[in-house]
Amino acid sequence: MKIDNYVPKDKRKEVSEKRIKRLKLMSKIAILTCSLMYISYIPQIIQNFSGNPVGPIQPLVATINATLWTFYGWFKTYRDWPIIISNVPGVVFGFITLVTIYIH
Repeated sequence: MKIDNYVPKDKRKEVSEKRIKRLKLMSKIAILTCSLMYISYIPQIIQNFSGNPVGPIQPLVATINATLWTFYGWFKTYRDWPIIISNVPGVVFGFITLVTIYIH
């Protein structure tokens, strides 16, 4: 079974400007909320440095998840910048959280 996503130009549906604007707005909101979710690791990082380390499972899984989504967005046929931009903070802050769990 072959899945082919190619659609000839003459068979493609026209996308309205209104829909494009909505999608762009939604992607910006998603970038903001996803980035804030990962930036919320800062209190955990501070807690790790204070000598009260958090558990490693959640930041480990979040780091792996963000890394996979970043790679997915990067290696698509056309780079999916909203996915990449929103998940890079997860890679960075998740990794920092993991490192600070063991270095406190």
